[in-house]
Amino acid sequence: MSDLATRRIQLVKDHMALEVTHDWDAVIATFEHPRYEMYGSGNVFDGEAAVRSYFDASRTPFPDQGNEIIAIAHAGDTVLVEFWLTGTHLGPLRLKDRVVDPTGRSFRVRMAASFEFPPGGDKIICERPYFDQGAVLRALELA
Repeated sequence: MSDLATRRIQLVKDHMALEVTHDWDAVIATFEHPRYEMYGSGNVFDGEAAVRSYFDASRTPFPDQGNEIIAIAHAGDTVLVEFWLTGTHLGPLRLKDRVVDPTGRSFRVRMAASFEFPPGGDKIICERPYFDQGAVLRALELA
């Protein structure tokens, strides 16, 4: 494996660990340009302010949200990660038509994400999580 691939994989591991500890400044520092493209919902969070708002919105209902890496690989200018997303419903969860009060229920769903890098670069330019939007709701017995 090349030195660049090794650096990119380590950066993604660090990025994911920092998300768990809510060190948002350090997470932002892993990006050349902060951007999330949510494959399941189609939402795009582009730029630091938008990404920070995504962090706030996603951690309000699940403040203990975590991830457990299953597999990680480097291909071209992309790092691919398969992982378990975990969390407990401890805060208000905003859905399209309602707000669900905390249930105290936990979830563990399998996901994948791609982390895109610029050619030759070792900072993320886009994280693209792939997931079944209903999986968390089903795990929480809300769907």
